[in-house]
Amino acid sequence: MQGGISLEKYQMPRDFLWGGAIAANQAEGGYKLDGKGISLADLHKYYPDKSNAEIAEEQHKGMSIADIKANLADTTGYYPKRKGIDFYHTYESDLELLSEMGFKTFRTSIDWTRIFPTGEEEEPNEEGLAYYDRLIDKIIELGMEPIITILHYETPVEITLKYGGWNNRKVIDLFVKYGKVVLERYQAKVKYWIVINQVNLIQFEPFNSTAIPYDTVDNYEEASFQAVHHQFVASAKLAAYAKMINPAMMIGTMMADCTAYPYSCDPDDVNLALRRNRMQYFYTDVQFQGEYPQYALNYFAENDIHLVISDEDRQLLKEHPMDYLALSYYYSQMVDASKNTMSPSSVTPNPNLKVNPWGWAVDPQGLYNSLSQYWDRYHKSIIIAENGFGMYDQLEDGQIHDDYRISYLSEHIAQMKRAMYDGADVIAYCAWGPIDIISCSSAQMEKRYGFIYVDLDNEGRGSGQRIKKDSFDWYKQVIASNGEIL
Repeated sequence: MQGGISLEKYQMPRDFLWGGAIAANQAEGGYKLDGKGISLADLHKYYPDKSNAEIAEEQHKGMSIADIKANLADTTGYYPKRKGIDFYHTYESDLELLSEMGFKTFRTSIDWTRIFPTGEEEEPNEEGLAYYDRLIDKIIELGMEPIITILHYETPVEITLKYGGWNNRKVIDLFVKYGKVVLERYQAKVKYWIVINQVNLIQFEPFNSTAIPYDTVDNYEEASFQAVHHQFVASAKLAAYAKMINPAMMIGTMMADCTAYPYSCDPDDVNLALRRNRMQYFYTDVQFQGEYPQYALNYFAENDIHLVISDEDRQLLKEHPMDYLALSYYYSQMVDASKNTMSPSSVTPNPNLKVNPWGWAVDPQGLYNSLSQYWDRYHKSIIIAENGFGMYDQLEDGQIHDDYRISYLSEHIAQMKRAMYDGADVIAYCAWGPIDIISCSSAQMEKRYGFIYVDLDNEGRGSGQRIKKDSFDWYKQVIASNGEIL
């Protein structure tokens, strides 16, 4: 019992924000329209002959300068994120479908290359801003709280080619210039901001995260952590600016949950899990507590990682921490000290869990664990910025029966409620990809998450028609009951 109330009788806060999340680069399309530049996402090619495992390996590897130039010059390959689901033109009707489900919030990103096509322009592109004026106004008109990500894997490719990516300190000012424009423009309309999507994924999605070509640096891990440091500094500068122009704005950092269980009670497994998890909390330790923890400094020293951190940087981080945590959670991980290393991508399959076709282990209790650990460590409000089940959906007689998605989401929401019952201040739940979009990691359309089916295949063929899945009415009921009916 808690305050005389059992978990079964726990009621969600009446102002809880139920909704969903997408990224501009995975949905909008509108490639080069209205002055848009080329982002890293526009370089993501679809390879029909590669397996899911091979596609994942490509993501872990990143891109070289030769890869970038080849993809820029390619006139025959298919680049799905250039087309997306044409949300750039269909956003009004798509948002109306989400509103029909009762959405209280909608998370999306502003594509940096719509505002500053190369990142270096002195003045922003007004056509790009006008689009986001219309989009955000429509979100608000439909009664949804906008949650806006300033950078969601949409760094301009020119920043990679000219500056080598985020490990170049000059990128801080270019990004802050862009961030100030959108914070200023939408300060009266957007309360919740996520500065950088999943700031910790430098080992899983290194190129998306840091924009560093792997063949331009000698020590990629060092360059990646230097890039993250520059992102920390940029985030602190934007937090300071936001509080200056409108103290009511909430500026958050975002993590993908990459914490791990120990494989067994063997002290070596427990110790490896502890050390691995600390290097995940490193990102939020810096952005919430305002300083580099000793365990991280030790890790850098032991692995020949030398970061350039100025006294001004340290002061900025100390004085301007993030307001809240945005968290993405899809699956849990496990480590075996006899097999695994400190690398976040070095994991051991959990024999107790089932996986989806992409190898993601389904573990609802892992969400309870993650939320509880973050809450206990920081006592910062939490937005579940992404949670979802990627799966092959079958269209049969005009219908999609996705009981597997309903099961996954209902069990995860139940565990979210359990964490809230235990004290975690979770203020929003955003199901990932509430309308089918291009997969971030695989560039596949068939890796679907949505409550709404989009009739397009992996190579962009199809009518683009929107079709409600069984999960559409299920989630509508969840929202209407404020999480009572799962």
